[in-house]
Parts: sequence; structure tokens; C-alpha cells
Amino acid sequence: MGQRSQKHRGRCRTNGRGHKAGRGAGKRGGRGNAGMNKHRVMTRIKYMPNHWGMHGFNRDPSLRNVSVTVNVGQLEAMAEGADSIDLTELGIDKLLGSGRISSSLTVTVESASAKAVEKIEAAGGTVETDGDDDWDDEA
Repeated sequence: MGQRSQKHRGRCRTNGRGHKAGRGAGKRGGRGNAGMNKHRVMTRIKYMPNHWGMHGFNRDPSLRNVSVTVNVGQLEAMAEGADSIDLTELGIDKLLGSGRISSSLTVTVESASAKAVEKIEAAGGTVETDGDDDWDDEA
């Protein structure tokens, strides 16, 4: 029996194939991801929750500026009773202003926030920054 005669076996106009089968990928609902927004929505939600859309953002590594930071509240513990501390030797890039300080310390760091400088000077200490602040003077 040849291919053509096999297609026509059965006792009705569908010839034993069902009403949608025999027309491409009809019985299975389409090929590939067809119907993911229509009749296969639950399949999409269950098995592919993150399939569509953008996920995250990666900035170019040459543009990233990641600083190693420390807060003012951690300085007294780091100084261990000394009157000065060099944060650049410890690998810290920036001093931030969170926390309290009660002892007067001389802090050497590459850059510091305005609030950090204000708190250290209020406690009687000083902040020495290594960063180039030339762009502030050009106003």
C-alpha cells in the first residue's frame, strides 16, 4: 500500500486522522513556540517564567567604578587606639559618613564624602585626601 492510499483509509472524511491532524503541525498546536501567548500560556508561565523580556543590565567593565568603602563609625575600631590611620594602605578607597566618632583621628584616604569630613572635624580630627580635587576650583 502506497503513501497516498494510506492517507485515505478510514470511514469518514478525516480518514482516521482526526479533524485537525494531517495539516502540518495542527494537532500539536503548532511548531516550536507557537501559541505561547494564546493556548500554551500556562506552559509558558510554568516552565519558562523568565523567557521573555530583558533581565538585568551589565555595564561595560571599562566604565565600572567600584570603590572599597568604610564608614566613619568603623574608624575607631580600625585605628585600635592610634591617633592616625592610613586607609589607602589598607586598600580602602573612600570614607563614608555613616555612624559616630568620638575620638580625634587623622585619616588619610583617597576620597571622602562631605558628611564624613564634617563628622571627623567635629570630633577634632582631620581628613587628608589623596584624590585630585582640581576640578572643584575651576568654577
